[in-house]
Amino acid sequence: ARIRFWGRDTIFIILLMTMMLPGQVTLIPIYLFWSKLGLVNTFWPLIIPQWLTNAYNVFLLRQFFMSINTELDDAARIDGASWFRIYWNILMPLSKPALGVIAIQAFAWNWNNFFDPLIYINDPKKYTIAIGLRLFQTQQSQKMAETMAMTLIALIPVLIVFYIAQAKFIQGIVISGVKG
Repeated sequence: ARIRFWGRDTIFIILLMTMMLPGQVTLIPIYLFWSKLGLVNTFWPLIIPQWLTNAYNVFLLRQFFMSINTELDDAARIDGASWFRIYWNILMPLSKPALGVIAIQAFAWNWNNFFDPLIYINDPKKYTIAIGLRLFQTQQSQKMAETMAMTLIALIPVLIVFYIAQAKFIQGIVISGVKG
């Protein structure tokens, strides 16, 4: 977002186009990819795509980096900072709120994800909580109170992560880079 190069906007448009593809279109090729890597029946196919290859995360970070004033870059370049130093020492600390949003959304998505664990995990001992809740619901269909209690317990980790990360959001809103 900060460095201009030939084809930058084309790459971004292609990235946005991948967000419009339904997950069912890419399901079989992605499954074959994880299978060839030998990672089926592990948690890696659930973790890696959400953290590293999610187009929404790239879009969010790009928009956030574009909103940061370029005067900070110019001042750092005058002081002799390299691109990496500008990125690591100036842009990354300012991007903590955006990274916090990505972390919370990735955690909540992976915690509540039902479809991907159903596809990639074959061992019942490795099932995620979403699949466990569904199995409990089908096995104990008459016990609605127990199902609701388990659902509430499953919600607690997401609330804890959000509560802890909420402080980073407020800190990021309070900190400003340039006085105006």
